[in-house]
Amino acid sequence: MPIAFQSRRLANLWLLSLFCAALPTWAASNGAASGAAATTSNKNYDYYLSGSAGDATPPAATSPMWVLMGGGNDVDSAFQAMIAKAGGSATQKVDVVVIRTSGADGYNPYLLAMPGVDSVESFVIKNRTGADDPALNAIVAKADVLFIAGGDQSTYIKLWKGSRLDSTLKALRDRRVPFGGTSAGLAVLGDVDYSALNGSITSAQALSNPYDRTLTLDTGFIVGLSGLDGTLMDSHLVARDRMGRLATFLARMIQDGLMPLGRARGIGVDEGTAVVVDNRIARVHGSSHAYFVLPTLAPTTVQAKKPLAFSSLRVEKLSASSGSFDLGNWSSGTLQISPYFLSASGGSLTSSQSGGSAY
Repeated sequence: MPIAFQSRRLANLWLLSLFCAALPTWAASNGAASGAAATTSNKNYDYYLSGSAGDATPPAATSPMWVLMGGGNDVDSAFQAMIAKAGGSATQKVDVVVIRTSGADGYNPYLLAMPGVDSVESFVIKNRTGADDPALNAIVAKADVLFIAGGDQSTYIKLWKGSRLDSTLKALRDRRVPFGGTSAGLAVLGDVDYSALNGSITSAQALSNPYDRTLTLDTGFIVGLSGLDGTLMDSHLVARDRMGRLATFLARMIQDGLMPLGRARGIGVDEGTAVVVDNRIARVHGSSHAYFVLPTLAPTTVQAKKPLAFSSLRVEKLSASSGSFDLGNWSSGTLQISPYFLSASGGSLTSSQSGGSAY
């Protein structure tokens, strides 16, 4: 390697190290564990407490807030929005609870370092007995902010739906506790959920066979979030090319009678991005985009082992600079956003955008 090039390379690495060192201590950490031992561990759940064991008592939020995070890097500003909504500030602290079925305490140091946080309590729930545990539910019930980590949404539905934890989460919703989820945690926040009970499905598989055994939908778990009526969410949208399967999910919702045309809606969120819904008004945070998808016509062919035929799905694509999206009227309300339309046929998507991109 030439000496001049090597010197420039070393200098660039040195500058990069300085930049990384200057980043906030609360960098993204959904997957990584801190290495700390669990505060409590038994055959039903692991419990990790960071911060104060006392109960913070902020005033109740006056309106609901939900955070829809698309996976990958966590979005600091979306968490900060939930903390602020719950009353967290320089003078008032809040308690954050994280629930998951795998992993450990990765969110604890990340969130505890944010202003306004008194404690972070993470539960890794191993079975349905854990989801029914009175001590676990007593802690979750006192959450000021609730977050569902990434993982496998099929385990959330199998272990949590219909459990005591399910009832506790509904009570948090009813008292307007800000909560959200990322990746699999996002997937279970809709009125209809892609449950992945038989494994995951790709866009190509879904478009080619809308009744593939891996396309499983579910209703009845964490429903009724204000502004998300009739909505199904999907994560990693662009990074994993999931627009085709989101379109197929919407077709199945209508075909199977889970949601009528006119109420069936989809929100796709890319990695490193979050949609913050504050009293039915959505704003995008992070580095990529969110996609608000509305079927305008009923699908014409939704049959097993036949390609999906579904036209005129209206898409509005928003980024952090795009302003807000009114979920009540399902409109961005801004001239900056020009909707485009998608259609599915022959096992693929076509787009009205220049260049034909679905994104």
